[in-house]
Amino acid sequence: MLKLCANISMLFNELPFLQRYQAAADNGFVAVECLFPYEVSVDQLVIAMRNSGMPQVLINTAAGNWQLGDRGMACDVSRIKEFRKSVNQALVYATAMGQPLVHVMAGLIPQGISLAAAEQVYIDNLRWAASQASEVGVRLTIEAINPIDMPHYLISNQAQALRLLKLINVSNLGLQFDFFHCQKHEGNALQQFKLLLPYIFHVQIAGVPDRHEPNTGLLNYDLVFDTLNGSSYTGYVGCEYRPKSDTLGGLGWMSNYLTKNL
Repeated sequence: MLKLCANISMLFNELPFLQRYQAAADNGFVAVECLFPYEVSVDQLVIAMRNSGMPQVLINTAAGNWQLGDRGMACDVSRIKEFRKSVNQALVYATAMGQPLVHVMAGLIPQGISLAAAEQVYIDNLRWAASQASEVGVRLTIEAINPIDMPHYLISNQAQALRLLKLINVSNLGLQFDFFHCQKHEGNALQQFKLLLPYIFHVQIAGVPDRHEPNTGLLNYDLVFDTLNGSSYTGYVGCEYRPKSDTLGGLGWMSNYLTKNL
């Protein structure tokens, strides 16, 4: 049976952030992930994890100023100092929270900079980040994000993500494979998952194309779940979707999955 993980940056938004840990536990999830935990102290997060029994399996590095359009800093040569600060911050949180994966956000390609130049900055920064992470036993991930929803993000497809992963060439860095992003932009998500499986540290799901519950949209998640269950993947499956209405009202897909797999 899949280890379903609630992305509490998107799910249970009806509740204050720290209460979402218990809500995830009460509704059948076995772990949580989130985007940016940094507005809450590490001590508060650890208490919420302990009280709910929910392990934290993934956090992101800080993205910069999201409201002004930042989506990470790792490919921007003018922001290396800020990038390193964001990595160090994430590692402090990850160390305290039981060493979840840390997704290092690549960022948007800076204006006037070629893709090749931005990729080289990214490669150098990720090697540095991986070295820092290895000292505290943390693994990092990179993710291809579809350019329809996030134009100009450095990594836009799975082939590019794999190429960069191989160029960086460190053992504590892997792929974060999101069925939503892959299917929406490239299609053939099931086939791509199978191809990339040896490099995948984490999986995420959402309905395509609107990023609602997995039972909405064009991608057949019965096939996705069968493929995951039949594969060698043993990690968590992050439910990183925006509820179509309220979180609890949309959890029927999960009840159906759990019932089928009792």
